[in-house]
Amino acid sequence: MEKKYSFNQSGPMLSQGLSPHRLPRPIEQDWTPTYANLDLSLDEMERIFWCHLNSEDRPSVTPGLLRDVTAMQTLLRQRLSDTPEAERPFDFLVVGSRTPGVFNLGGDLRLFAEAVRKQQRLCLQTYAYSCVDIIYNNLSSYGHPVVTIALVQGDALGGGFETALSCNVIVAERSAKFGLPEVLFNLFPGMGAYSLIARRLGAIEAERMILSGKIYTAEELHQKGLVDILAEDGYGEEAVREYVHQHQRRHNALQAVFKARHQVSPITLEELRHVTDTWVEAALRLTPSDLRKMERLASAQDRRCNLGPAPGMLIAAE
Repeated sequence: MEKKYSFNQSGPMLSQGLSPHRLPRPIEQDWTPTYANLDLSLDEMERIFWCHLNSEDRPSVTPGLLRDVTAMQTLLRQRLSDTPEAERPFDFLVVGSRTPGVFNLGGDLRLFAEAVRKQQRLCLQTYAYSCVDIIYNNLSSYGHPVVTIALVQGDALGGGFETALSCNVIVAERSAKFGLPEVLFNLFPGMGAYSLIARRLGAIEAERMILSGKIYTAEELHQKGLVDILAEDGYGEEAVREYVHQHQRRHNALQAVFKARHQVSPITLEELRHVTDTWVEAALRLTPSDLRKMERLASAQDRRCNLGPAPGMLIAAE
């Protein structure tokens, strides 16, 4: 039987023998309202909270997306704290995307360019702090025994890659691409990439990835150990469900291991914010030439979104 996905963690290669697919039903209103840029659902039988990014505008980290994710995370932390453990409706939180071929294309480059031209330090810092607050919530599992999973079924660039890295587990379909393109316009990814990659692969590899601007395939990152589960195209959600099935009975041990990882190699919110301060300083030093490259990259992203996904079509410097 053809194998559809493989685990990077200890565990068998899984075949196509999957349990019947169950669509998640809408989440209860007392857990979340409706958000313009998110598609939320709760599968109580599987104990999975699904959060799909569903941007009204382009699939980047826009102020609107930041606002909605921040509101959702704030509400989740509150609900989890107020709900007795025996009544908690989910053990796994999955972040995915509704945009075909795109997980997330990263930072709002037009906002960055305008803020740099006007030397709006506070604007850049506020944006960056909002980003790393979200990263930290994923990384710390909201302060509760919840396992966070990134389901990447398209390109995850810049801040999109950082979002995936912030989750305990990354499931990626084979055609997904990952990259940190900021060096192409003389900047670096300042919302967690260095800390997150360095903790997994070491500082030298983190710097190599950041400074190369290279686009990586899901298979390449699976070999490196950053992608935990490599799925064939179209089988990402099934791979997530199978992972949950495998670990549901030992969820207590699983979440404890991820908590121990965070304790042994901690990434604090203070560290993340210090790095964003370095990012702000670097951004404010960008030249007009750098900003033009940033805006050309933003235009390439806009054209891609207008045209829809195309095989092999990646964001690159012009």
